[in-house]
Parts: sequence; structure tokens; C-alpha cells
Amino acid sequence: MFSLLRNLKERWRVQEEKSTSSLTEHDIQNNVRMALAKEGIMCFRVNVGKVKLRDGRWFETGVPKGFCDLFGFRKDGQIFFIEVKNKNGKPRYEQVKFINLVKSKGALAGIARSVEDAMKIING
Repeated sequence: MFSLLRNLKERWRVQEEKSTSSLTEHDIQNNVRMALAKEGIMCFRVNVGKVKLRDGRWFETGVPKGFCDLFGFRKDGQIFFIEVKNKNGKPRYEQVKFINLVKSKGALAGIARSVEDAMKIING
């Protein structure tokens, strides 16, 4: 557990050194996850997509199309969903549809291009 935290802290330091214009979506996801961990907010990363297995069959992750990259719970139990995009990233139709659906059910959701964007979503 402690080695994981040390590893996350080192990644955080490296990411802080990158300019915001060169951050990938993966970089931004990691920055958001680390910032939330510092705040004691539970957050999960979702790997989505499908992979062709060696025997030729396809394996899908099982989450609906458009499911956000990150989701979790605030300390008060409020659920949130965050779709992470880089500076130039555009959400797909399915992603916008998913965000609108969960918002209509009372969840906090949106698109984040930075830790600050993610915190705005989470803080309502």
C-alpha cells in the first residue's frame, strides 16, 4: 500500500512538470485520480473497449457504450462520473448521451480537461 502511494506521488511530481498543453488523456486521468486520493475521495478508472482473444473471439468490458473514464463517490456518498479529454479531445455522441443520462438520475457528471475541471464537477 505504501509503495503504491510513493509510486503515485512520483507520478504526480512528473506530471506536474509537463506543460498542460502536452498532457495526454491518460496523464490527466492520473492527475485527477491522484488529486482525489489526496482529498480522500474514492475514484475508479474504467478500462473500456474490446479486445480480440487468441481464439478469435471478442471480449468486451461489460460497461455501457459511452461510460465515463472515471467514477466514484464523494465523502457524502454522492456519485460522480468524469469523462476525461485532453485539450483538443471531443466527446463521442455515446459519451454525451451517457453523461446526460446519469445527470438526469441525480449523478454529478461532466467532461474534464484538467484536475480543476474535475473538481468543479465533483463539487457540483
